[in-house]
Amino acid sequence: MTSDTSGADTRVVAPQPDHLDVRYVGGEEYEITVRGHRVRVDQPTEHGGMDRAPTPTELFVASLAGCVAFYAGRYLSRHGFDREGLTVRTEFLMATNRPARVAAIRIFLHPPIGFPAERVAALVAVASGCTVHNTLQHKPQITVAVA
Repeated sequence: MTSDTSGADTRVVAPQPDHLDVRYVGGEEYEITVRGHRVRVDQPTEHGGMDRAPTPTELFVASLAGCVAFYAGRYLSRHGFDREGLTVRTEFLMATNRPARVAAIRIFLHPPIGFPAERVAALVAVASGCTVHNTLQHKPQITVAVA
């Protein structure tokens, strides 16, 4: 342990990674567990699944939309606006060539009724800076390994 002249502990602690677990359920269905919450993913019947849950790709896009909504909602609250009526609609297109991926995502942010037009640009700027959007803009390092 080191300390500065005030006697405060100045150790640098490496951040611990967050984690989630995925387990096979059956067919094309998997259960994701994160912080005690459970979410399932499946495939549509035309892709061999039972269509009992969204696909992983749909959850990927949903996480972006949810993040945009969260940031927009925080902006509204911070500036004294009600969140009631805030909605986000997202459309996405899959690539038609390889590799398999989402080729385009369009996000439509619908602020509450009565939200002032002169604040729209600021709302969009804040919502566009959400964590998931930033992650997509600054590609993370991804490693797949057998444990």
